[in-house]
Amino acid sequence: MAKASAALDFIVLLYIWVYCMQCTVYGSSHYGFWASRKISTVIRAEKELCLLKGKCYLQTVICPPQCPQRKPADPKAKACFVDCGPKCEPTCKNRVPTCNGYGSICYDPRFIGGDGVMFYFHGSKGNSYSLVHDPTFHVNGHLIGTRPVGRPRDYTWIDSLAILIPSHTLTITSIKASTWDDNVDHLSFSFDNNHITLEETHVAEWRSLDGLVRIERTSKSNSAVIYVAGKAEINVKAGPITEQDNRVHNYQIPSDDCFVHLDVQFKFFNLSSDVEGILGKTYRPGYVSPVKRGVSMPIMGGEDRYKTSSLLSIDCVACNGFGSLEKQSTTLTAKESVAEW
Repeated sequence: MAKASAALDFIVLLYIWVYCMQCTVYGSSHYGFWASRKISTVIRAEKELCLLKGKCYLQTVICPPQCPQRKPADPKAKACFVDCGPKCEPTCKNRVPTCNGYGSICYDPRFIGGDGVMFYFHGSKGNSYSLVHDPTFHVNGHLIGTRPVGRPRDYTWIDSLAILIPSHTLTITSIKASTWDDNVDHLSFSFDNNHITLEETHVAEWRSLDGLVRIERTSKSNSAVIYVAGKAEINVKAGPITEQDNRVHNYQIPSDDCFVHLDVQFKFFNLSSDVEGILGKTYRPGYVSPVKRGVSMPIMGGEDRYKTSSLLSIDCVACNGFGSLEKQSTTLTAKESVAEW
């Protein structure tokens, strides 16, 4: 009897050892816990256990052969993104902003809203504006720009973002440069006024101590994705105004400044129905864009409504009168944030 029991114990331990050799836990993803299942000597297909409460809760989703990994060795390869929201399925996509996708802000700044409508916003250089405002989540963007002689308005680009949640602030800033070098990193991150150091490799990662914010590089330099637990996934990429852009659009940028700026794409979670901001309001249920259709440059007005006194301020006219973010009971705790991603 004792020998049979010992044999059974050995078989169980052997099974556990084989399973562990096949499956290496990488840590927690944005929506759940990521693992890797070895399917060949070359490719590892990652899988995710969805721990975000909802339709997909406790379902396991496996990345497809077309993009088996969340952080592929080749930074230009498509990565696996698992939707633990309504779809419960993986998607293959690039880990950089898509300027023609929903929630993108690129160029001088051109927006594509949550309703899929494209528009431009003409702010003023040196000022900051509210991009998204919700009671527990706020995003500002700061504009740099230039105004050639005789032009009635500034050419502008977003050079900095501020993400504000209760008790925390995260800033993403493009670093000024006279000439552009792809091999030099032009992104700077700060969390609660403390500079973040990220190794220059496309798999580098940083997390806040409470687990509410995570930053991952998506290339060796100049691009990253930021996760705010339960609120947003934000892809950013730094880049210059090229000589061709300068010539075609007659920006007349100075020779000692290539106007490094940010291209951004947002994916939001749990926005309220009253969300505000230049981009945020386009995610309201039933929102109808007021911009003129069928023109080359449809303009969204509201510069005065969305202007803030600084990059870290929440005092725009349209910001519902909130001077600071509400610390509501719906705010994720550290334990909940880890369970979600």
